[in-house]
Amino acid sequence: MKVRSWLPTRSPKSPSQSPGDSSSDDIGSAATSSSGSSSDSTGSSVLHSNLSLQTLPSVPSLENIFPETLGISASTIGVTSIKPRLEHSITCIAVHGNFLYAASNDEVNVYDRERFALLDVYKSHGSSSGSVKSVGFCDGKIFTAHQDCKIRVWQMAMAKKHKFITALPTVNDRLRRFVLPKNYVNVRRHVKRLWIEHADAVTELAVNKGLIYSVSWDKTLKIWRASDLRCLQSIKAHDDAINAVTVSVDGTVYTGSADRRIRVWTKPIGEKQYSLVATLEKHKSAVNALALNADGSVLFSGACDRSILVWEREDSAGYMAVTGALRGHGKAILCLVNVSDLLMSGSADQTVRIWQSGAQGKYRCLAVLEGHLKPVKSLTAVKDDDVVSIISGSLDGEIRTWKVSLSKPNSPSSTTDILKWN
Repeated sequence: MKVRSWLPTRSPKSPSQSPGDSSSDDIGSAATSSSGSSSDSTGSSVLHSNLSLQTLPSVPSLENIFPETLGISASTIGVTSIKPRLEHSITCIAVHGNFLYAASNDEVNVYDRERFALLDVYKSHGSSSGSVKSVGFCDGKIFTAHQDCKIRVWQMAMAKKHKFITALPTVNDRLRRFVLPKNYVNVRRHVKRLWIEHADAVTELAVNKGLIYSVSWDKTLKIWRASDLRCLQSIKAHDDAINAVTVSVDGTVYTGSADRRIRVWTKPIGEKQYSLVATLEKHKSAVNALALNADGSVLFSGACDRSILVWEREDSAGYMAVTGALRGHGKAILCLVNVSDLLMSGSADQTVRIWQSGAQGKYRCLAVLEGHLKPVKSLTAVKDDDVVSIISGSLDGEIRTWKVSLSKPNSPSSTTDILKWN
């Protein structure tokens, strides 16, 4: 395992990334279609920021190359590694209280987050549900999004064991609608389904104020009510597979797609339905990941073009405008998570980068976390005072928990040197 401080590096040029189609398989083309990068002797990706610049030349870089202007440094004080099953990729991780949920293929492993003790392993029985792509939490229930087009609902029972409740859409919801022809939509030629059903893999879930938002490779966004598990609305949201969804504290929904667009959805005052208010277009390839800052004023988007775009809310409008890009990853951005003033990004280049926001909209890459042997598919993070716990899940089947200490440059614990553990 290695932590690499942020330093400008040079690397031979490589061809720019071509757009991907993330609906082709379980992993999505984000992990396979991005252009390669040169590697140093440890196998870590070394990529000059100019390499990413080729894909989005019109978007300025936001990196501040003078570390002292932000006054914070990062050092890793410990790393814990878990491998639920050697032969299975980690497709999704999530934290809920003191519990860590890690999806490995079609099963979910539940750990004590502090002791890393395995508490439970659960999965759907009697059906081929495919890989678990997302985990969400609402009203005491656990929601899992699956490859087989369904969302499954669970509840933690005695002895921290998980009990299956139902799958969405529920049987009752289907019975309410199956008779009327108007409740059916065409999902492909000569094939119809109820509009409350997803017709392809459910790729991500977002939760806000008792509502569950699901997106799918079937190009739709669906909104579910957690209290009675009913589908309230289905929207044909994009022209290609949808890979990401996030929702702000005010209920604004953002969806990112393989059609290279981010779309913004809100529910006007007095209305019951969400409607499209903006389409954000700057990425040149499939959008794989979205994240918002705490108050929803800044949106981060990651794509196969290797860049993270930063969008900020305009005072004169109810949607976002791009302010610049964060560059440095050597391959597709697969996952993003924001905690406080820190943004963490995971990539197909097998690294995790930590970015800190500073004055005048500038950012600095505090550290590059290395050690995974395959693309980093999922990230989550928890901040306690000056220590950030970053948990990464990779297609190499490994979960890594990085304890990153943040300190002032002149403090005794400050370091940005390379740190190694045996």
